[in-house]
Amino acid sequence: MLKSAVTISLVREAEGGPFVFWHDLEAGCRQAAELGYDAVEIFAPSPQAVNASELKKLLSDLNLKVAAVGTGAGWVIHRLTLTSPDGAVRQRAKDFIRSIIDFGAEFQTPAIIGSMQGRSGDGVTRETALDWLGEACGELGEHAGRSGVPLIYEPLNRYETNLINRVADGVEFLKSRSIHNVVLLADLFHMNIEEVSVPEAIRAGAGSIGHVHFVDSNRRPAGCGHTDFKPIIAALRETGYDRYLSAEAFAWPDPTTAARQTIAMFRSLTSGT
Repeated sequence: MLKSAVTISLVREAEGGPFVFWHDLEAGCRQAAELGYDAVEIFAPSPQAVNASELKKLLSDLNLKVAAVGTGAGWVIHRLTLTSPDGAVRQRAKDFIRSIIDFGAEFQTPAIIGSMQGRSGDGVTRETALDWLGEACGELGEHAGRSGVPLIYEPLNRYETNLINRVADGVEFLKSRSIHNVVLLADLFHMNIEEVSVPEAIRAGAGSIGHVHFVDSNRRPAGCGHTDFKPIIAALRETGYDRYLSAEAFAWPDPTTAARQTIAMFRSLTSGT
């Protein structure tokens, strides 16, 4: 059964980005629970920014889960990527992601590699960047596996990376390099830009997709753009996907309205299943 999640960002440097709730983790969790979400997705500046024991109690009280944890603060705050031409920066990027993996493992939830993948350029060829990215994903996937959780890798649109932009390319990237315990994130905003058909891309990723960002074509909440969600949901069901549809969307026109709009769309699309 498909499950709902909503994003909470604690990263002030990312303010204005595509996250629904901001800055106050407890308040965001309480609003998510009140609206009927199954889980929250947390974007934190570091593991130390969240008291894990307090969060576990709060989640238990509210009957919420953590759907995923983001690593993007490593790029937004520290400018770390896995494909930097500087080997020391690449190592620091892996160390940061490893710390987020360990934080997520306390909640038995995966970490996401998105913006920290970086890009080719600045003297780094695409082939070299993909080699570095593949080595890092393999190493970090194994690290996550030791805690019993997968690692999530996110193909991004062409304006954010020139490495992997489509789901099928992500599948080939993981398979061709024998990268284990890493699944793909199907972000409907990025897919709207890059894929010829979002439902067909989801079918092509069958068995490899482990997380979905539920967002409209303009990165506003689902239902506020031109995405046709019904065939997308049908494709997810056909492929046996039964995890989270997580709202990584702009808080438009405000966080509460965005969260209400998203959960209403989620229910209308998944009712009766």
